[in-house]
Amino acid sequence: MPRFLPSALLAACLSSCLIGAALAGEPPPSGRLLASNCAQCHGTNGKGPGFDRLAGKSANSLYEELKEMQAGKEGDGLMQRHAMGYSDAQLRALAGYLSKQR
Repeated sequence: MPRFLPSALLAACLSSCLIGAALAGEPPPSGRLLASNCAQCHGTNGKGPGFDRLAGKSANSLYEELKEMQAGKEGDGLMQRHAMGYSDAQLRALAGYLSKQR
């Protein structure tokens, strides 16, 4: 048996254990990945400094604003186009996540 085989097997076992442990960890909060799409204009976790600060706003008001943008009531801008790409469940998850940010 070649010398490197036992260490290669050990490395493969350890890496699969580490990957398994990472996958078994707690999933990210609902809406967090969706909120990452907002970071360029609204900052990380909706905390500014660019456009409106979204962090800490009421989940219901954020959801309603997003629905208005989705319906085109706020004009035909970038936010309207972003909002069009989300389902109602995704908009609720996004609004819920941003409302919990401080």
